[in-house]
Amino acid sequence: MSRISARLFRGATLVALALSAAACDESTNSGQPGRLSILLTDAPGDFKTAVVTIDRIYLQQGEGEGDAGGRVVLREDDVTTDLLTLANSTAELVTDAVVPAGSYHQLRFVISGGYIEVENPDGTTSIYASSPDYEGLPAGAQVDGDLQMPSFAQSGLKVKLPAEALDIAGGDKILVVDFDVSRSFGKAAGNSGKWVMTPVLEATEFLMTANLLATVTKADSVTFPQINNTAVTLANFQAVLKTAAGSEEVQPLTDENGDGTFEAKFRFLVDSAYTLDLRAPSDSITFTTNPTRPATLNIAPGSTATQAFVITSAKK
Repeated sequence: MSRISARLFRGATLVALALSAAACDESTNSGQPGRLSILLTDAPGDFKTAVVTIDRIYLQQGEGEGDAGGRVVLREDDVTTDLLTLANSTAELVTDAVVPAGSYHQLRFVISGGYIEVENPDGTTSIYASSPDYEGLPAGAQVDGDLQMPSFAQSGLKVKLPAEALDIAGGDKILVVDFDVSRSFGKAAGNSGKWVMTPVLEATEFLMTANLLATVTKADSVTFPQINNTAVTLANFQAVLKTAAGSEEVQPLTDENGDGTFEAKFRFLVDSAYTLDLRAPSDSITFTTNPTRPATLNIAPGSTATQAFVITSAKK
């Protein structure tokens, strides 16, 4: 079991025990400090790379942006991460930080720099960075334009909290923060060539995140066409999950146990409404499924859902 997986299991167990104890005596943990861990995940976007440096993470009781009262710093050493590596996984940003009891209305990430790498129509890529000397850039990288990041290094970026507040009253909590890349970067208006970072971050308690398992088989009567004289199999298809906000995550189909059923797993889902579709290895292939795709899903928080497709026909 990996370090993060072990922490998730331990955290889930501790939270479950805390909830069980609270059901017996709600006053047991009143006024006691709690421990908070924060994991970062990503709803990926159409970028080759999306790197940010987070300098500080803090909780704040007041709702005003300039109100420093009731502030609890959770992390002060900087961390640089490529957000696109976090789809279906997490990075641990805060581990068991002790937080005084209370209701906190703000979780803020102070982001000091970043860059994105986007693909051009001719197949080349271009890099847009917060500054030409941003330390997170790979060695020898050529910066082609600006990535504007207004005020995030000063006041920090507000993370949307579940129920608009985080209540600490003893016990352990694990928050999963989803950094939605597809909605967090966009081109500046006009023909300046600049990109602007307007991050969309949403936090969900770990036990309230959901998982989805997509399974795909084919009917015995179906024979897949060839592409460039190479036979197509289910392993060449992909599962595509879209959120209600339009973010898209793509996972390959694999058959790990060799039983003929191919699967794709989506983890740490924080949005409740999704559509699930399948993508062929080439636009020249059309295919039908039972049930008809895409499937509309409403996944309950804290649950694991399964959606099965059977491919009933395929042709070029």
